[in-house]
Amino acid sequence: MKSRNVWLLLFVLILSLALTACGGGNDEPAVNEPAAAEPAAAGPTAEPAASGLPDLGGREITVAVENAYLPFNYIDPNTSEPAGWDYDAIDAICELLNCKPVYVEAAWEGMIQAVADGQYNMAADGITITPDRAEIVDFSDGYISIEQRLLVRHSEDRINSVDDVKNNPAIRIGTQTGTTNYETGVQVFGADRMEAFEQFPFAVQALLAGDIDVVLMDETAGQGYVGVNADSLKLVGESLSSDQLGFIFPRGSDLVAPVNAALAELRANGTLAQLADQYFSDKFTITYDDLE
Repeated sequence: MKSRNVWLLLFVLILSLALTACGGGNDEPAVNEPAAAEPAAAGPTAEPAASGLPDLGGREITVAVENAYLPFNYIDPNTSEPAGWDYDAIDAICELLNCKPVYVEAAWEGMIQAVADGQYNMAADGITITPDRAEIVDFSDGYISIEQRLLVRHSEDRINSVDDVKNNPAIRIGTQTGTTNYETGVQVFGADRMEAFEQFPFAVQALLAGDIDVVLMDETAGQGYVGVNADSLKLVGESLSSDQLGFIFPRGSDLVAPVNAALAELRANGTLAQLADQYFSDKFTITYDDLE
């Protein structure tokens, strides 16, 4: 009699767990949920339904990335596989939302317009949130604040502040075209003093070669360049601008609200802090020299 009651209790418990797993967190019935049949993954992103987040039903999301912007996205020199903050963050978002990211390598020049035109569902490339860009794309909530700084040769003794650059027209300034760094440079120093490069690595190479004297760039990227080049490069001066970074989507995209909800969850459960420690601290040692 006791044995039969135990088996009956076990059957009720299994049935209860099965109903809970299939219930979802949406007003509409859950559809196409292959993850429900798999064992739950470890960590805070294991049970999207329990968190009350939207369920995207396994939907594929095309994500444009440059694969040339440390530490956000790059090709790992040790594995030859794509890696970086963007990959880890979006993978975690899709774990929560039950979606499948499909990463597509795309040049930075034209990326924002391509998203605006609907060529990609979203883009992740350390993109600064600006009013002008928000006229053609929708932004997610900001996920990190970035300072714009001056990168110079280690032997440079003329530049210790932004004013030093402003007051010396002989100082040559470079940055990547189409970035807010370029826009800030034009505002602060004037368009006639700015030299645009297709990518930051080209600007830094020109700096090291003595063709320009300073590169205006995001501090996190600058720290990556300094890395093992501490004897050759240094960041100087105060911040020129503090900017929030976000993901971009075509205007009116139905992905914005779910991604914002997932970002809020990742912030609350400590995932964003863990990724910041992994990629935006001295624990991250990959440099652009390693990618060549």
